[in-house]
Amino acid sequence: MKIGVIGGGQLGRMLALAGTPLGMSFAFLDPAPDACAQALGEHIRADYDDKEHLRRLADEVDLVTFEFESVPAETVAFLSQFVPVYPSAEALRIARDRWFEKSMFKELGISTPEFADIQSQADLDAAVAAIGLPAVLKTRTLGYDGKGQKLLRKPADVAGAFAELGSVPCILEGFVPFTGEVSLIAVRGRDGETCFYPLVHNTHESGILRLSVASSNHPLQALAEDYVGRVLEKLDYVGVLAFEFFEVDGGLKANEIAPRVHNSGHWTIEGAECSQFENHLRAVAGLPLGSTAKLGESAMLNFIGEVPEVARVVAVEDCHLHHYGKAFKTGRKVGHATLRCPDRATLDRQITAVETLINHA
Repeated sequence: MKIGVIGGGQLGRMLALAGTPLGMSFAFLDPAPDACAQALGEHIRADYDDKEHLRRLADEVDLVTFEFESVPAETVAFLSQFVPVYPSAEALRIARDRWFEKSMFKELGISTPEFADIQSQADLDAAVAAIGLPAVLKTRTLGYDGKGQKLLRKPADVAGAFAELGSVPCILEGFVPFTGEVSLIAVRGRDGETCFYPLVHNTHESGILRLSVASSNHPLQALAEDYVGRVLEKLDYVGVLAFEFFEVDGGLKANEIAPRVHNSGHWTIEGAECSQFENHLRAVAGLPLGSTAKLGESAMLNFIGEVPEVARVVAVEDCHLHHYGKAFKTGRKVGHATLRCPDRATLDRQITAVETLINHA
């Protein structure tokens, strides 16, 4: 089976690494000349709205998926005329737009911060008056890793904020005084079979995920699965979906969903019976899903900007290095380490060891 992937970054690369043992081959459509997934399959260098090359991709593969939500929903709809594409164009349309996304959560009875659609500075002024400060202004599409958003703490922050984010459609969200950030990775097959991984505790720095630690018997696991299950059913979803939440007053408030394999699920490569990458491929290919059970205690640490010396990383016991083969650049995810340890005390020590390497890189 040949899988087409829209996007040729590290997520596409890790999909191919998981799919190759299953007898799958890959073609990546990506405009970047140095797309890091190209070492794992054919690289079709073209823009995401290039219909000639999209049609070429469709003719070459058995099905198509995508590695990130910056892909236009129109691209997925176009491809769907010629080849199966999972997740669907409708799922992507909603997930890539924060207004559509939050509106769906509200419709499904999923707790969210207060929010308002912002099309102008006047809309922003009115929404701030209604919701109050602090609040977060975000572009409706294309924001990630802390980009495309601004925290509004005081009235002076509001003036000109709409123009500062590009005068594009935005959403204002009430600030959530959370006690923690967690995410749930789920996978749903073509036949509706659904599996969930354990909730993951996430730590961000400057809007970029730095550390994810898989939980054991989290008291909010059932609630998270309920919320995510509602979304999967509503979208008739196929593949892996990540749902990020804020922990607030012993409950959960929805932050956002990602219709794809997700950074906070990288720990599953070594830390679960079946990784999120293999399970995504199983789901889109119509294969039985794999077990999401943990193997010991697991965590993932991102390498941002540069990867520490390889010898020092792999010298850390229970540590597995994933180098993306990307040029080092400030603020760029260029690799990660996963840890799988027999107990939490050991895991904490190993996290500290890898963090020390990062801080001295």
